[in-house]
Amino acid sequence: MEKYTATGTTVEEAVSNGLKKLGLKKDEAQITIIFEGKKGILGFGKKDAIVEISPKLVKETPSVTESTDVPELEVEKQTQEINPVVEVEERNDEIAFKAISDYLTSIATEMGAPSTVQVDVVQDQVIFHMETQKPGLVIGKHGKVLNALQSLAQVLMHRHAKSKLTAIVNVGDYRERREAVLKQLADRTSEKVLRTNQAVFLEPMPAFERKQIHFYISKNDKLSTHSEGNEPHRYLVVEPTKKRF
Repeated sequence: MEKYTATGTTVEEAVSNGLKKLGLKKDEAQITIIFEGKKGILGFGKKDAIVEISPKLVKETPSVTESTDVPELEVEKQTQEINPVVEVEERNDEIAFKAISDYLTSIATEMGAPSTVQVDVVQDQVIFHMETQKPGLVIGKHGKVLNALQSLAQVLMHRHAKSKLTAIVNVGDYRERREAVLKQLADRTSEKVLRTNQAVFLEPMPAFERKQIHFYISKNDKLSTHSEGNEPHRYLVVEPTKKRF
């Protein structure tokens, strides 16, 4: 009996690919789902569905015509959602820190960058230091992956922690280096606005980075800042302070 192994982004697509290859209809095939596939997280860890297809064996009785209704195979689309977060009945800071750490390590593993997480509490900030052999995967282009992880960590912090705390997710010294870049950007922008007396529109960036630049520029009473646009494309505008008469 001929067997064919087919793949696809979903079980349904894998079945369709296999049937087409064998020239069969669903009611003519024996279909076995080997692997239902995995959606992955942030584009990482995605795996195709795998099915095995073979023609059905038909029993023929020469003197009897047997009519049998063969139900079609119902293919259910399933995705494996990873939810390693520990649900807590009562708000508790320490349990929240542990839940977030477990969540970050689980996602990093799915991304192919196994990590360890160390937690430091500095005043009202909780810093989750991620250590990995593949920091580039966890940081992502322009820090987009790391910023997404930080946003998730903040949501979980609000949900589970008893205290009002800010979650910071860092890999190596990325946040420190990024802060230095933002400080330089704030200085250059301030100089340009004062020199040209014209507003400057910065590139879109996360809210916490806009706040950092606002903090630096707010020290100069000749300048003002405000945000425009909608997330995730919201950006900062730096302009001369309007004179009051």
